[in-house]
Amino acid sequence: MTFVPLAYEHLDQMVEIEKEAFEHESPWTKNMFIPELSHPYAHYIIGVSGDEVISYAGYHTVVDEAHITNIAVKNTYRGKGFGKLTLSRLIYDAQIVGLKRMTLEVRVDNYPAIKLYESYGFVTAGVRKKYYDGKYDALIMWKELEDNK
Repeated sequence: MTFVPLAYEHLDQMVEIEKEAFEHESPWTKNMFIPELSHPYAHYIIGVSGDEVISYAGYHTVVDEAHITNIAVKNTYRGKGFGKLTLSRLIYDAQIVGLKRMTLEVRVDNYPAIKLYESYGFVTAGVRKKYYDGKYDALIMWKELEDNK
């Protein structure tokens, strides 16, 4: 798998992965991803093998923080370390540009994702009540980033 920047040709496959990964929430649509292509504070990486999108992740820069917006792995590649590779690369990219902290929201019952984030040093700092679809709570997780510039 190689990481490349988000491009328009990735969007259809991303939307399919988004539907698989977030079937119980509100998955992003193609029209929601399109503005991310030119958003000045958006940074997205796409894990590809040939023309196949395997994973993707992105964050928005807010002052000196990276707020993770999306991270997902194609169903057929889950449980094989691709999520770890993708998150690791996203963290690295944020460190390289000098961001100091990283944050995200994760559904309280998404135990595999919570375990992954904790393994990378994210800690729970609070709960957003009814964050997903006005029904499901989300943990707010934070990670302090090292300076790798």
